[in-house]
Amino acid sequence: MASAGQMDPSVGAGLGESLSIHGSTEKLNSSTVNRILMEFLMYFGKAMLVFYPVYLTGYLGLSISWVLLCMLLATWWKKNRQWKDARMGTAIEFVDNEALVVNKELASALQMASWVNFPEVEKVGWVNKVLEQAWPFFGMYMEKLLREKIEPAIRLSNQALKMFTFTKIHFGNIPLKITGTRAYTHEVDQREVVLDLHISYDGDVDIDAVVKPPITAGIKGLKLRGMLRVILQPLIGQAPLVGGVTFFFIRRPTLNINWTGMTNLLDSPAFSSLSEETIIDIIASLMVLPNRMCVPLIDQIKMDQMRFPLPRGVVRVHLLEARDLVAMDTFMMGLVKGKSDPYATLRVGNRNFKSKTIKETLNPRWNEVFEFVAHEAPGQELEMEIYDEDTDKDDFLGRYNLDLGVVKKEIEMDKWFTLEGIQKGEVHLRLQWLSLKCDPSLLRESTDGLACAMLAVYLDSGSNLPKDHREISELQKPGKQSKEARLTKKRTAMPNSFVEFSIDKDIKKSKVVYASKDPVWEEGFTFFVHNVKTQQLIVQVKESEKKTPLGVLQLPLARLLNISDMTIDQRLPLERSGVNSQIKLKATLRILAVEKPPPKIIVKPPPQDKRQIPPTNEGASAPVSTPSATTSSSPGLSHQTNPPAQASSPALAAKTQNGSKETWQPPSSTSHMRRYDSQSLLSENSIASPANMRRYDSHSLLSENSIASSRFDLSEGATYPEAIRNHQGSFGEIQLTVRYAALRKKLIVQVISCRNIFRFSENGTDSYVRLYFLPDQSWIHRKRTQVKKRTVNPVFNHKFEFDVSLQEAQTRKLDIAVKNGKMFHSRESKDIGMVLLELSQLDIAKGVTEWYELTLPGLKKFS
Repeated sequence: MASAGQMDPSVGAGLGESLSIHGSTEKLNSSTVNRILMEFLMYFGKAMLVFYPVYLTGYLGLSISWVLLCMLLATWWKKNRQWKDARMGTAIEFVDNEALVVNKELASALQMASWVNFPEVEKVGWVNKVLEQAWPFFGMYMEKLLREKIEPAIRLSNQALKMFTFTKIHFGNIPLKITGTRAYTHEVDQREVVLDLHISYDGDVDIDAVVKPPITAGIKGLKLRGMLRVILQPLIGQAPLVGGVTFFFIRRPTLNINWTGMTNLLDSPAFSSLSEETIIDIIASLMVLPNRMCVPLIDQIKMDQMRFPLPRGVVRVHLLEARDLVAMDTFMMGLVKGKSDPYATLRVGNRNFKSKTIKETLNPRWNEVFEFVAHEAPGQELEMEIYDEDTDKDDFLGRYNLDLGVVKKEIEMDKWFTLEGIQKGEVHLRLQWLSLKCDPSLLRESTDGLACAMLAVYLDSGSNLPKDHREISELQKPGKQSKEARLTKKRTAMPNSFVEFSIDKDIKKSKVVYASKDPVWEEGFTFFVHNVKTQQLIVQVKESEKKTPLGVLQLPLARLLNISDMTIDQRLPLERSGVNSQIKLKATLRILAVEKPPPKIIVKPPPQDKRQIPPTNEGASAPVSTPSATTSSSPGLSHQTNPPAQASSPALAAKTQNGSKETWQPPSSTSHMRRYDSQSLLSENSIASPANMRRYDSHSLLSENSIASSRFDLSEGATYPEAIRNHQGSFGEIQLTVRYAALRKKLIVQVISCRNIFRFSENGTDSYVRLYFLPDQSWIHRKRTQVKKRTVNPVFNHKFEFDVSLQEAQTRKLDIAVKNGKMFHSRESKDIGMVLLELSQLDIAKGVTEWYELTLPGLKKFS
């Protein structure tokens, strides 16, 4: 690929034809020359403005102190001006976003619970009461764990810690608190329950230990905050109803420790972050994705499937470009603003990348591709930050976090994201969700260096490992052992081993298991594969101190293509190791497949009468009934009588005789949207008579000819406002969640929000949502949300429940309308937009959350 700064020689080598400026090629036309001259003149003017006072001081014979004084005053004035502008900007931003700023400050200052900030997070006070009651017993369990498991492991980890002993273990009287919980229902499999627990621990823990007399260490006080995900799976039909419990942190938690004893030095600023990061790394190795803590509740559960299930998929991130970044580099004491040298960092879990640095630009173009394994979606986030590279400390240019569940839902995304934590700036990303398939026919090796497959390896255990490399040599050369081997036989009774996996240059290491010939690791690893036919997995078991190999295994990846489910799960013999040395692992190969994005759900308008209706006179002052043929849904109507629902419906279109031009007739001010009994015989003279106003029965209401009129209330027998009639664009969208709760036997409809609805004034629109569960359309069955004032993007988060069976729900419809909540005494229609949902076309058993386009019958052009 040619670099951005090179020019095609075919374009021309002359300076008058093209000019390369900072990696871009511009034509030297008249406007470009004028711009360059203006920039030069401005730069020359600034230079004269700076240096002329110096020249004038020397010319007049004044002291250099006057120059220094002027520079000091100018610097003070500029800094004071900046502080004033910053204060004014902060005040204006606070006025514009008062509620957001107050909520943010309260959340940080008062440590408000998660359910206060996020409506989908629920408070669980009863769980905290249970934790408070059980906390002393939890302390007893942790004391036993530390003394029987942790203390021996610490002693074996290093010769200097052979005397390590816990002298005091007390977890205090302040229990762990759960500030909020969120349960996932329709986003996950039906045989599992997923909970996100926001935990906060600010405890009075008191732990003392003797490292080596007289050196002591201890902890007095600990703060821990994070989000713990708990998965109950699989759900089974016998006691205890759950096969196992898995819990882990999706993101690294925050930790603050108050050290005592000799470790009190770690409280100093130089060591505090280092010590806490080390402990966080230990926690991450145990229970931060992809690592998990598992508790099986039945014997039939496989630990490898619980501790390391196959990932949900792979996210491919194309970091394309950014624009309008903040200029961090300045010159001449800030008088001349420069540009920045931006680079980006991307992180998902424990996998992170850094992009290349683009010099001297505020609109960098990276065009780089990164791939991440998504273990949990929704849940895991793509964390992206942009920095300005400097020689001392890099300047922050903004960040953006994106939940991978959004990418999984959209399959493909290509959009600009506004950077957070900075005044301005946007970044352009293209994201793809790649599914994991076990079909070898889908294998497509890429020519641009991208992965075509993913290898998941679960390392279980080893058996009969040699004590050290000398034992391997002795086994290879049978005979009398050397004197050195006999002297060191007792000292190296058991090996301290770890496993190193590698595919080409991608190397990953397991934890160290101390003093065991049959080590148990129980860890998982993932690798991206670029060429299945040539690449191979190399497994090396090594001794921890000298890094000498205790055994080697080579596994060609092409071997997995011919195995059932492309998975190998067995004990494999180690080469260059002991006689019966083996390693047990599970290797699963999956093909990366790009699926097509799901089709956008477009709610069709209600079916219209297909009969030709002659165009009416727009200037007529009274409605004129039009003769039409009878339909099968109303056999009792004569050929000279037009059904009122059809005569008055604003959605009926009229075509010209040649059919080449389409027009639509807006509803007249005197037309009435009413419901009639389908068996009533109405003459032409009785259409407008109030005595004949009836409602359709349930059968005719669901018929094809009555759907249009069924979407209007009894009070809506008037025209739309003139502003809506003249509106040519979209009427906005509404976000709905429709799902069926099988256990409760209820249909749940959640009105989440609307966006870009019609604006009735400069301040926005006062809107609410009305809902009917057809065919129930009386005032008793009418559902509505609260009115959201002065906004075109209202957020309702209102839930409606209907007692109905699943079979019956799939035969009915939802009639939803967004209405103007301010038109109390007007005869004009309050409708802003409508949606009619056929529940038979939705997977309500699994649940659907979508944006639906709002329409208004009669004001939208139909073919």
